[in-house]
Amino acid sequence: MPHPLLNRRDFLGDTASALSAIALTQLLADQHLLADEGYKPMIDPTRPHASRLGHHPPAAQNVLVIFCAGACSQLETFDYKPELIKQDGKPMPGGPTVTFQGPAGNLARPQYDFKPYGETGKMVSDMIPHLAEQVDDFAFIHTLTSKTNTHGPAENFLSTGFVQDGFPSNGAWVTYALGTENQNLPAFVAIPDPRGIPQASVNNWGPGFLPAVFQGTAFNSSQPIQNLSPPTSITKENDVAARDLLQRLNREHFDRFPGDTELAARIASYELAARMQLSVPEISDLSTEPQHILKMYGADDTQDPLKAGFAKNCILARRLIENGVRFVQLFNGAYASGGKLNWDGHQALREQYDVHGRVMDQPAAALIRDLRQRGLLENTLVVWCTEFGRMPMFQKGAKGRDHNPNGFTAFLTGAGVKRGVSYGVTDELGFKAVQDVSSIHDLNATILHLLGLDHRRLTFMHNGVARRLTDVHGHVLDKILV
Repeated sequence: MPHPLLNRRDFLGDTASALSAIALTQLLADQHLLADEGYKPMIDPTRPHASRLGHHPPAAQNVLVIFCAGACSQLETFDYKPELIKQDGKPMPGGPTVTFQGPAGNLARPQYDFKPYGETGKMVSDMIPHLAEQVDDFAFIHTLTSKTNTHGPAENFLSTGFVQDGFPSNGAWVTYALGTENQNLPAFVAIPDPRGIPQASVNNWGPGFLPAVFQGTAFNSSQPIQNLSPPTSITKENDVAARDLLQRLNREHFDRFPGDTELAARIASYELAARMQLSVPEISDLSTEPQHILKMYGADDTQDPLKAGFAKNCILARRLIENGVRFVQLFNGAYASGGKLNWDGHQALREQYDVHGRVMDQPAAALIRDLRQRGLLENTLVVWCTEFGRMPMFQKGAKGRDHNPNGFTAFLTGAGVKRGVSYGVTDELGFKAVQDVSSIHDLNATILHLLGLDHRRLTFMHNGVARRLTDVHGHVLDKILV
């Protein structure tokens, strides 16, 4: 019996089917109905941080994330609930009897008074009067939800899109896709709070399974990058000579093995470190800032060293954005400490928030105002966020609120963002998102969109899976965009 391919009838039939399949594929492709093949940026291993184009024209070139570690309460900041004031001291109808840390107590009114601000009349807590003055410039998201109510995994989720360790941070994804305009500074900088690093530590700025060159560089105004400068025993001339010799040897080796991309990336990282020896000390030197700027931020506050320290970090963040750093992650608050070092107000919320609010409010507000006055917000997206919210009731036997991942607040301002709008509504007690419910995936999809990136197409093949920042979820929050 002849082989089927040698049978004229079968051959002609298979050919007709194949041509039909090709035609169908072309039609589906023309209508964008085929599964997307993802996006692999063209990265020169000798210049891994070179600026690259995204999927569509961007509204923003840079991102500044102000991350309030410890879960800042939406009920003490931006989500005003007059019904919670009326129900103060009463059991929550149908509410949980046990929350994350134990038995739930009665409903508790906001621990600060609220009043309207700006032309929009947005109700804001008097804990943060400086930020409140700018609400007409902000787009609020009141219905964020998280997959977890535990700090470390929740920080992972906010920064990487997954509660587990080992996934790339949002800054790593952005710099992998877009690189940076400034080749003398890191593409991605994380600025830890003066009180310490956040709960999930380096996961917040780690590369995960992306190439290590895209991880964030962590330093702040009081803790410079370690091992950046040579020992004092080595003269500047000898240091330069050694670098020149190493560069020549590296280049000769790379010329012999041009396909060795790992070597190329390592050479590029060494060369960036050499350039940073000059650029980082200069950008970290705040002595060049005029006195009126230090005063505006609160960096000259001799009575509150924590506030002054965070204010200096805010100035550093502005200088990094000003010099073209693509992604800056600014932390307010550190690790778990019973609420003493961050916003985790379980036992004595009002007492602790009096401290945290004072540390965060003026410097963060001054940073946003300064960026706007300098014209930097025309190309910069600012995101104020936290890992989850707090419960409308106090914990039993305490004067603080437990963890609440069911509805909390963030705001965006700057490039591509509508001014003076609020998206989503939580219930009358601020317990749960009920209208236009959104997620961390939606927030990250929106950030990528403003940078000219389609979150569905920005993928990286890892262990046979096309991974992305938003997993298999996420929608761009178009209602808050221009």
